[in-house]
Amino acid sequence: MDVLLTIGDFSRMTYLSVKALRHYHEIGLLEPAEIDPASGYRLYRPAQVTTAQVIRRLRDLDMPLDAVRTVLGAPDLDSRNAVIVEHLRGMERRLEQLNSTVTSLRVLLEQPSPALEVEYRSTPAVRALAITGRVRMDDSEQWLSDALGEVAAAVHAHRAGPDGALYFSDFFHADAGGMTAFVPVTGPVRATGRVEEIELPAVELAVSVHRGPSAQVDRTYGALGTFVAERAFGVDGPIREHYLVTTADTADERLHRTEVCWPVFRTS
Repeated sequence: MDVLLTIGDFSRMTYLSVKALRHYHEIGLLEPAEIDPASGYRLYRPAQVTTAQVIRRLRDLDMPLDAVRTVLGAPDLDSRNAVIVEHLRGMERRLEQLNSTVTSLRVLLEQPSPALEVEYRSTPAVRALAITGRVRMDDSEQWLSDALGEVAAAVHAHRAGPDGALYFSDFFHADAGGMTAFVPVTGPVRATGRVEEIELPAVELAVSVHRGPSAQVDRTYGALGTFVAERAFGVDGPIREHYLVTTADTADERLHRTEVCWPVFRTS
């Protein structure tokens, strides 16, 4: 005898709401075994319970419906598991970002104003190999990592200073703006691909060293920006960052060091 379940019974057996089951039917993710031609009621078979429970667990893991569909339609176990593992890796990355944000917020609440030491620096014009692009703020960390990797591969032994970046005004004013990833160079270099040789212009800078994870660099930006604003000697121009200690040196983010360089006007 072919046992059929009403959508209400199926909902109770799977812990999926009737609303969710109707939606999954509409998008073709979990279709009823039959639809009563007279009443239009959806009817399910007991064998579909396991599929529904798999869907619920994947959705509990915030897996997008398209990915759930891919899992259910996977031709073999390896293909199905590959989709699930990739989603779990994405969740791990988001969890790391969340933990970093929680740590940053705790530090901000416990220590609202970081200790600030400012150095005035007259920086001469410098040759550099660089990549420039228009970058979304949310994508800037990954873009910078990729760009600096490309530049470093072209520099070889002719490095003249630490990796750095320029953040142009529109980067902060809009959803996306100009960034330049650069490495100062000396001696003969050859630009390849999207790497180009540029000259960083001479500039007067107020410099402060950010200590700790890059996720907290906004605290140093805020303190240094306040310092410059109070003295009314800031000028237009990109903010520079110099990466003194990075993940290439140590995995302990507490030991990372980034120079934040604010363009200023000085008469002496």
